[in-house]
Amino acid sequence: MEMKAFLDEQAALINRPEFIPEDPVQFPRRFEKLQDIEIVSLLASLIAWGKRTMICRDAERLLALMDHDPYNYVMDEGYLDLDPAQNIHRTFFARDLQHLLRGLREIYSRYPSLDAFSAAVRAADDPAPAWKLVEEMQKVITDANGGVVSKRGLPNNLKQTALKRVNMALRWLVRDDGIVDMGVWSSIPKSKLYIPLDVHVGNTARDLGLLTRRQDDRKAVEELTEVLRRYRPDDPAYYDYALFGIGVTGKKL
Repeated sequence: MEMKAFLDEQAALINRPEFIPEDPVQFPRRFEKLQDIEIVSLLASLIAWGKRTMICRDAERLLALMDHDPYNYVMDEGYLDLDPAQNIHRTFFARDLQHLLRGLREIYSRYPSLDAFSAAVRAADDPAPAWKLVEEMQKVITDANGGVVSKRGLPNNLKQTALKRVNMALRWLVRDDGIVDMGVWSSIPKSKLYIPLDVHVGNTARDLGLLTRRQDDRKAVEELTEVLRRYRPDDPAYYDYALFGIGVTGKKL
C-alpha cells in the first residue's frame, strides 16, 4: 500500500465521533459560545501531557473551578479567588493559571475573540501561524502580569519548541470536517496548520520514514508537516490522527 493510502486509512480509523469521549477535545465541544470554546480549547490542550485519563480528570476539575462558565469566569476575574499553590495538573498550579488568565482577560477586553486577535496580529500571514500567535499572546500576557514571564502555560522558547499543545488546540479550532475537530475559527486556514508533535508521533513518523530529524523540536515539526503537505496540501494536520493511531496500535505499512 502506498504511503498516502495507508495514512488516509489509519486517520479514518481515529477521526470518528467515537474518539471524542476519550480525548480532551470533549471539553471544548461541550460549549456553544465561541469564547468558551476558545478558552477551554487552550486550557485543555495546555494540560494535555501525561496519561489521558489524568488529563481528562484534571480538565473536568478545571471546568468545575470555572463553574462551567469559562468566559465569564475570566472576565469576572474569578481566578483571583484561587489559592496560588493549588495544583491544577502535574506541575501546573493555580498561580500559573492566574498568570495565563490575566492575559486572556486583557485580550478579550480588546478583541471579541481569540480568533479576532489572531486576525488582528495577522498570524496567518506568517509562515508558522501557531508560533506567531503565541508570540503575540505572550506579549499581552506578560504585560498583563507586570512584565513577569511565566515558565508554565504557553511556551517561551519559540525558536525551539514543537508547540505541540497549541498546535493541537488549533487543530480543534481550525479543522472543519465536522467529525472531531470543531472548525470555529476563520483567521487561520487549515492548510497552514502544523502537526502536534510529541514523542509518540515523532517516533511513529521516523519509523515510517516521514521524519529524519531526531529531536522532537520545531524543526522536526516543520520537516514532518512539509512531508505530509505533499499528500494533503489543503489539510496536512489531518494526518495527526494517523500518526497518533499508528503509535497506539503499532500498525505497519
